[in-house]
Amino acid sequence: MFSKVISAATFGIDAYAVDVETHYEKQMPSFTVVGLPDNAVKESRERVNAAIKNSGFKFPIKKITVNLAPADMRKEGSAFDLPIAVGIIAATGEISPYYLRNSMMLGELSLNGELRKIRGALPIAVEAKKLGIKHLLLPKESAEEAAIVDGIEVYGFNSLAEVVRFLNGEEGFNLTVVSKDDLFRQINNYVLDFADVKGQENVKRALEVAAAGGHNILMIGPPGSGKTMLAKRLPSILPPLTFDEALEATKIYSVAGVLDASSSLITERQFRSPHHTVSDAALIGGGSYPRPGEVSFAHHGVLFLDEFPEFKKNVLEVLRQPMEDRRVTISRSKMSVEFPANFMLAAAMNPCPCGYLTDPDHECTCSVNAIQRYMGKISGPLVDRIDIQIEVPAIKYKELASDTTGETSAEIRKRVIAARRIQTERYKDLPNVHKNADMGTHEIRKYCKLDSAGKDLLKMAITKLGLSARAYDRILKVSRTIADVENSENILAQHVGEAIQYRSLDRELWKK
Repeated sequence: MFSKVISAATFGIDAYAVDVETHYEKQMPSFTVVGLPDNAVKESRERVNAAIKNSGFKFPIKKITVNLAPADMRKEGSAFDLPIAVGIIAATGEISPYYLRNSMMLGELSLNGELRKIRGALPIAVEAKKLGIKHLLLPKESAEEAAIVDGIEVYGFNSLAEVVRFLNGEEGFNLTVVSKDDLFRQINNYVLDFADVKGQENVKRALEVAAAGGHNILMIGPPGSGKTMLAKRLPSILPPLTFDEALEATKIYSVAGVLDASSSLITERQFRSPHHTVSDAALIGGGSYPRPGEVSFAHHGVLFLDEFPEFKKNVLEVLRQPMEDRRVTISRSKMSVEFPANFMLAAAMNPCPCGYLTDPDHECTCSVNAIQRYMGKISGPLVDRIDIQIEVPAIKYKELASDTTGETSAEIRKRVIAARRIQTERYKDLPNVHKNADMGTHEIRKYCKLDSAGKDLLKMAITKLGLSARAYDRILKVSRTIADVENSENILAQHVGEAIQYRSLDRELWKK
């Protein structure tokens, strides 16, 4: 006897269909799973056997062969338990073939036949819709995540017995429905606010410019100056996620199995802050069967690296490719997986090992060689990808004791959104450029033209202030963003002057 059940598996952040073919015949009893299954799939034989029996169905004492097609793609995880069990029951003739033909299903089975949550429900629902599948059958815990996708009927079940009753046409099972409007009412509901930050108006301005143009930013200052506090509030001034951005971010968390059980959709820009002891695989992604890393979890959000020079040099160097390409490609001998990684980098560091090089109230105890070794931990090519480098001075007592509050995140965010709208209109015909930070050499020459006063000021910065040549394009891009924040069509000399102030590491202070 033969049966076929439609299932799916994930690859990267996307899914592909898997046909679970079951055949049994009257020979020496055995149970074999083929089609490049990993150990978790092979172990499903024991779970499926017990689940079928404990759900009130007969397990055929025959030679059973299960094939997972396409057979040349590696299958992993426990989500094939349900389709394998349904395939065996269907082969015995206990399931109507009508619903089986129009349904895709996944789920992990417990020994008593109960269904448990799976990973990747969202990308699987997207693939099911693309294939024209009518019903998607999932564990109840995973159904809401998949129901975000329109155009497909998603049903959540508690057990194998419920799935079989549904496939036999029994009524009483309700569609899983999720209101996207209700989910997006929670968007950008941030607790942290820039109004909580005392002083540091110049740094707040730099963060506003960074958010407006999508620029990477590095904050340099002594301990206790508020670098981390400021960075944590950066997502609160970024533009709201669009639905497509939210779907893409949710896919990453879904395939990694770390999506919050209380929410079926990520509606806020993520803030990821890995410790400086993180490995390169944990930061970028990896493993024998590649999984996304911190740079992908920060997709459409902020990746914050505190104590920047304390990260291992090889870990920092692997950041260069995703910062440039906005994606991560992880290659293995038999596969190559791509994960999106379009994040804003925010980093913080001390100006020297002791932390007090730029603090007028504390004496720096570091030697010149120690400072150079400390700064040398960050390579030139990596610094070259950070548009804004801003000094964060120690906070004075007068500012700490003041009762006045600064601008709220909501007020700053309005200006950021207005600047992003200008950029969206400017780059509407360019598929790979959406904000000023995305500009390449051609776009810089076209959209960052300076008047004579601006050119003279930039020339002076390069020749007199010790700025490096690599800072030239970065200053132009940041100048364009400052002009957009000020709603100015042309880049003026004051915009260039402000952008020059955001190149702290190019100054002679750290070159001696």
